[in-house]
Amino acid sequence: MKILISGASIAGPALAYWLGRYGHEVTVVELAPALRKGGYAVDFRGGANKMVLERMGVLDDLRARQTGGTAMRFVTEADRQLLRLPPEFAGGELEVLRSELSEVLYEHSRDRAEYVFGDSIASLEQHDGGVDVTFERGEARTFDLVFGADGLHSVVRRLTFGPEQDFVSHLGYYIAGWDLPNDFGIERDGLMYNVPGKLASVGMDHRDPRRAGAMFIFAAPELTYDRRNPEQQKEILRSAYAGLGWKVPALLDGLDDCTELYFDSISRVDIDRWSDGRVALVGDAGYGATVGGMGTGTAIVAAYVLAGELAAAGGDHAAAFAAYERQLRKPVKVCQSGGNRAGKFLAPATRFGIAARNRLLGTPFLLNQMLRVGEKISSDFVIRDYELVT
Repeated sequence: MKILISGASIAGPALAYWLGRYGHEVTVVELAPALRKGGYAVDFRGGANKMVLERMGVLDDLRARQTGGTAMRFVTEADRQLLRLPPEFAGGELEVLRSELSEVLYEHSRDRAEYVFGDSIASLEQHDGGVDVTFERGEARTFDLVFGADGLHSVVRRLTFGPEQDFVSHLGYYIAGWDLPNDFGIERDGLMYNVPGKLASVGMDHRDPRRAGAMFIFAAPELTYDRRNPEQQKEILRSAYAGLGWKVPALLDGLDDCTELYFDSISRVDIDRWSDGRVALVGDAGYGATVGGMGTGTAIVAAYVLAGELAAAGGDHAAAFAAYERQLRKPVKVCQSGGNRAGKFLAPATRFGIAARNRLLGTPFLLNQMLRVGEKISSDFVIRDYELVT
């Protein structure tokens, strides 16, 4: 079949790999002019993640690029340690930079798919023979199926199911990340600084110790801003963090030369069905949680299941989409729920909340319990073994 995928971050290239391996003619369209270079880390946990990565032939590549995990060290304004969380707390069993994961998936799928960068879907019209698609720049085309792997702000979801506000819930926080020179002497541990409702952090770039990555998380009601205007987003950050001490002024100065800023709300996607006719959602577009929802591993597994069910159903997309959702909805929902607490955990609203978090997680027993919970959640994926791969 001729299949269009919107989005070339994680879920899109993973799905393109599997669909191409089953012999479909795949096109991936991506709004950005090239693969995105954001340097923050993503992680994998559990047997299902490992199995899919092994079957894709990318596990060794990712292990060669793994960061080794980054400990989170919460400090005072004078850099006195308040709490240190071990690398496995945030890094899982395998942690890599998101940009490097995207690059690996692209390299493994590019021979199986056509990639079109710098364009986006403008309209979708379904009919018995397929889906007519127009693009912002390219010529109109017709596909048998269309998959939305285009993230929290999915164009495919909007065009198929309705406006974003019907499905995306703001969880009270925003997150930003950018790269800058490592003029802070940062080595292995990431440094985290809190005031009520705000987190400022900085960590060494594992690819180049001369570089660092900043991450800010702050509480705020839903803001109105242009998602394609990074200068406006930088001003929001400068305003939210104005007057703070520690390394905050120097980190904000790094925005001046920043060419790729990640800025978004911490939100959750809830939709009662992941498909409509010949269109289906995969990854964050259908069940995203910005931080803490194990979205990367979920996207990798979901791409494998979606393509496998389509093959197992002999191309009957209605049966395949129903099986895909039936198999994954429950474990995905459990993983996604972790995102509900991410902002409150990283940037508690009060001084008491900050102190309580540090005190509780400074207790080895409670820390180990939290690590076990994460392991249990990631083990809830029990997925079908697809034997039809060519």
